[in-house]
This record gives sequence, structure tokens and C-alpha cells, in this order.
Amino acid sequence: MSYRFVAKSDSTTIPIIPIETAVFSAWLKTQGAAMRRWVKSTGFKASAGTVSLVSGQDGSLQQVLVGVEDHQGLWAYASLPSKLPEGKYEIDARMDKAGATAAALGWALGCYRFDQYKTKPTEAKIPTLVWPKNCDRGAVKRTADATSLVRDLINVPPQDMGPPELASAARKLAKKHSARTNVIVGNNLLKKNYPTIHAVGRAAEKAPRLIDMTWGRRDAPKVTLVGKGVCFDTGGLDLKSAAGMLRMKKDMGGSANVLGLAHMIMDAKLDVRLRVLIGAVENSVSGNAYRPSDVIRTRKGITVEVGNTDAEGRLVMCDALAEAERENPALIADFSTLTGAARVAVGTQIAAMFCNDDTLADELYKAGEIGEDPVWRLPLFSPYRKLLKSTVADINNVSEGGFAGAITAALYLQEFVSKKTPWVHFDIMAWNAVARPGRPVGGEAMGMRALYDVIEKRFAKKKRR
Repeated sequence: MSYRFVAKSDSTTIPIIPIETAVFSAWLKTQGAAMRRWVKSTGFKASAGTVSLVSGQDGSLQQVLVGVEDHQGLWAYASLPSKLPEGKYEIDARMDKAGATAAALGWALGCYRFDQYKTKPTEAKIPTLVWPKNCDRGAVKRTADATSLVRDLINVPPQDMGPPELASAARKLAKKHSARTNVIVGNNLLKKNYPTIHAVGRAAEKAPRLIDMTWGRRDAPKVTLVGKGVCFDTGGLDLKSAAGMLRMKKDMGGSANVLGLAHMIMDAKLDVRLRVLIGAVENSVSGNAYRPSDVIRTRKGITVEVGNTDAEGRLVMCDALAEAERENPALIADFSTLTGAARVAVGTQIAAMFCNDDTLADELYKAGEIGEDPVWRLPLFSPYRKLLKSTVADINNVSEGGFAGAITAALYLQEFVSKKTPWVHFDIMAWNAVARPGRPVGGEAMGMRALYDVIEKRFAKKKRR
């Protein structure tokens, strides 16, 4: 990721003065006549995200005024890397450790660019920030790098991010952290009993596969992450519309998020036994595509009637969840771009969360609030399980009606996880539909930072040597 920090300021360093909107009037009264005239002439009123470049008597940039809601907030400085000219800057404000770390992370995320497919990439040079005092530099670097990894994987077009390429990305990450990977490809999925992953992906030119990564001490607490890796989703024989297919390169966003989270865990050397399971497929159309009304026997032995081939994500994930459950981990967490219903319920900027453990859900909500990575719990409402009833199989992959789609999808996944295992399911957008400071249009990590904070506090009081 192209972010730049330096350790110390010097005579060329330009101060950034954060001014909270609520105290702007009081701040202005403390300034000299020249500054008051400058502020008045430029119309600067410290509205959040606004910037005023203040020149000195020699015409050079002397300081930067920036309006913020909270000068210690994550996104307070995220817009600056794209607004400031090249140079060295320093935030001129007192911040505690959490605030300094958040400010630096916001700056780093604001430096993100994805222009590798442009013949003339953006040539604007990224400004440099002096590390804020008290900042946890390691946390900033690993989180920024993880977020960049998530965004890059999602933003890459589908011709370059199919199941083989996703597996290669996982192997590259594993090699970096001395983790182990095993990839089961094509018909070997049937031999190894992953029938639903095979069924969804068998129609594609690029063979389906299960990506399995492990890292950490064998006797450390087991944390297993499951990601939906549908690298492109046509909808299968229940074909999507052109508009519905337009963003389907992001349908592997769940797998991108678990790889980003895995990087954070391994980079921090948390004392957990980490396992990552990703069903990587393309849901395509051909003569051997799976069909509506097909019945598939899953890895767990549960038979599933296919009510709709466009509800493929839960089929890909159920075999991986069954394998995750086999080891009796201390926590299973899955990420997926599973339903449009979740977006209707919570919008595009919040990760919908389903959880079978009240304490875990509460910890995740609080972590999301503190870290500005919002999650919102939706219910695993058991009476809706009957909506998945099948007359020919144990369960249908969809309900007949259009109501409670996110809940019924979560209830389907719950069938493959023991009630005794703490489990959280994130149904995410994995995409910024509109640009905001530090969050350009395109792929996005959602719920990743919140879950990392919970894992760090819950399982990793000691660090792995």
C-alpha cells in the first residue's frame, strides 16, 4: 500500500491544525488578526472534511486548517492525502494512544489507490505524515495493509481473479507468514467430500476449489475463518439481469475479508491456531451446470434441494462450515456477500451480523462502535426455519417467499454449525457504493477490524513467540 510516514519533523514540516466544528467560533477568537482575515476571506468554517491551505508571507504553504468532528477520529484526516500537495506534514494536536493510532490509520487508508488497469495511472504524489506521538505503528501498518489487500482482491476484474488466482493470493499470504496451505481442485472435491462446492463451480472453465490455510501452535485456541469465494456470479441457470451481474466481481468479498483478517492475526503473531477455509468458484452456465430442483448431499450429510441457483453462496459455504465445525474450534466466523436482503435491512455501510452467542455479539458490536467499523445484529429467528422446508430433501437453499431473506440464509448456514460452538456470520456489502474520506468507490473491508479486536482481546492475551 502506498502510504508514507516518517519518524520526525524538521524545518520543512507543515503543521495540520484540526479544528472541531463545534468549537470553531471559540478557536477563531484566539487567533491573530491575519488568521481571522484569512478565514473570513476563504469562507472556511471548519465543517467536517473542509480544508484551508494557509500561506506564509513568502507565499509558501505555512499550515493546513482542517475541519473535523473529532480530532481523534478514524476518518478525520482520511481525505487529506488526496487534497494536500506533496510535502511533509504533522498533526498539531494532542492525542491519546487510541486517537493517534486512529488518526494515522485514517491517513494511511486515505492513501489507497487502485489504478493498475489504467494506461495512464494517477501521477499525483502522496504526501508524507510524521507519525503521531503515542501511535501504535505496528497496528496501523498491519491494518492498512490488510485493508489494502481486501480492496485489491475485490477490485481486480474477474478475468484476473478467478478461483486459481484467489488460491494464488492465499498461497502468497501464507508464504509471507510461514503458514501452510492445501488446495483441493475440481473432481477431487468429490473424492474429499465437498459436493456443494463442486456442484456450484463445475460449470465454469476455471475449476472450483477449496482453499485451506493453517497457522499457529496446534494446541493454541482454534479460530476458524470461512469466506465465500464466488469469484463471479452469473446466477447460474437462474440467470441474473445485466444490472444484477454488473458488480459480481465483488462476490468473493467474503474471502477477501478473511484473508485480510488472517494477515492481521498472523502479522501480530497472536497466540491462536488459525484456520482459513474458502470455497472458490465461479457460478457459471453450461451444459453441466447444477439445476433448480437438483438435490445435493452436503459434506455434513444433510440433503439440500436447490430452490434457486442464484443462492449459491450458502451452498459453497456450508461444506466449508461443516469442515470448520469438525475440529471443535473456540470460534467460527464467516464472511460473505450473501444476500441483497441484508443490504435492504442495514444499507451498504454496515455489516449485518448473526451470532449464536450473546456475549460474542455484544463484544463485536462494541468493538465496531469504538473502531468505527459498524456491525448490526440481526436475529437467528428460529420460527423462520420452516420457510426452508423441502418436500424432497432435508432443507431447501431458499424460501418460497421474498421475506426475511438475510435471516433465512443465516438459518441455512446455522444448520452446519453446532449450537455449542460460538459462531458469527457477517453478511456484508464488501463495496463502497459512494466515495467517502478514506473509502473510495470499490472493494471494502467490513467487520474485519471489529472481529480482529475481539479475537485479540478474547483469545490472545499472550503473543506467539
